[in-house]
Amino acid sequence: MIKQKKSTIDQSEIDKFSAMAEEWWDPKGKFVTLHKFNPCRLDYIREKAIKHFKLDVKSLTALKGLKIIDIGCGGGLISEPVAKMGAEVTAIDAGEKNIEIAKIHAQKSGLKINYVKSSVEDLDKKYQANFDVVLALEIVEHVSDVEDFIKESTKLLKPNGLLFIATLNRTIKSLITAKIGVEYILRWLPKGTHDWRKFVKPYQILKIAESNDVNFQEICGFKYNILKDEWSRSRDNDINYMIVFKR
Repeated sequence: MIKQKKSTIDQSEIDKFSAMAEEWWDPKGKFVTLHKFNPCRLDYIREKAIKHFKLDVKSLTALKGLKIIDIGCGGGLISEPVAKMGAEVTAIDAGEKNIEIAKIHAQKSGLKINYVKSSVEDLDKKYQANFDVVLALEIVEHVSDVEDFIKESTKLLKPNGLLFIATLNRTIKSLITAKIGVEYILRWLPKGTHDWRKFVKPYQILKIAESNDVNFQEICGFKYNILKDEWSRSRDNDINYMIVFKR
């Protein structure tokens, strides 16, 4: 008897983001926080990839030659700039509306991105061990099973590949700022966008990832300065953080 894989899809999360899909590319819309956050997190990913793969730091297309997959790509806010940096990008999302919006925008931008409607566990086997870089950004807090999600994500990595996992820490500070502050005070996101109980502590990610044959490289926190209206890297990972692993 063939054992069926557990689904990592949380349908309520898919429905939630599908309802906002038309606003993915509106810098003043419901995804304003991601638009503000993007330059900071992209700069970090670019820097780490260049250093690891010994690429040309001065090149505008420094990631040329790398095969990268963006898991939970939404409307393509990360996929497009990574493609512009020269990478060969595959991007997946379980929400059909998100994928359609992403495809249309990429076409308008003149970018060739392989968008696929799929969960990570349902990807065709041809994608396994196929990528130099796997991006799982702001997605683990929205899946139904974090352990299975990370396990399936690591299968996509080539030997010596890099896995980036970014999410929100489950702390009192993140409850006050990332949940109450963003959704109820600043109203940058609709109420109920995030479930604080699904935020994930770094040690949980480390334990799961390292049990799936990837090694911890670095953790980086990110902070938002409301007075300057900008994001920057931080040693404080109590709210937003990204962990880098190597196969």
